[in-house]
Amino acid sequence: MKIYLAGAIEAAPDDGKAWRAEIGQFLKSEFSMDVFDPSQHEQDFLTSEEKNNFRQWKSIDIKRFRPVIKKIIDRDLEQLLEKCDAVICLWDEHVIQGGGTHGELTLAYEHKMPVYLVLGMPLEKVSSWIVGCTTEIFSSFEEMKQFLIKNGFNDIVE
Repeated sequence: MKIYLAGAIEAAPDDGKAWRAEIGQFLKSEFSMDVFDPSQHEQDFLTSEEKNNFRQWKSIDIKRFRPVIKKIIDRDLEQLLEKCDAVICLWDEHVIQGGGTHGELTLAYEHKMPVYLVLGMPLEKVSSWIVGCTTEIFSSFEEMKQFLIKNGFNDIVE
């Protein structure tokens, strides 16, 4: 079983790496699950020039930027839809500035994948559309961990 870790990258202060590393370790140790962490693999298939420049190309050379971001989108969606069984998502103020997480949760919903949403903001500020895509919503990662341990993550995802 493999879990997709969705949430802000581009607008997040640490590219969304800290929470993903912690949850990835928890899932590995508690349930022997693998994760796909897009913050760790965002650039591992890009050329050196693309890695060093694609973020700035967004502002100065959209024709060079677009094919690079499309490669990232294609790889992320392939992982989500073909290799993963469920989604854990941090929904906070940083995710609002992007579009990828919105699309990932919509596709997960369309493909009947469980979506576990952890709130990094009040529920009232979360889009109703996003709430509709979820399977469970938690006020913290600790609450989600306790739920998964109590209910047996392997059992509820299958």
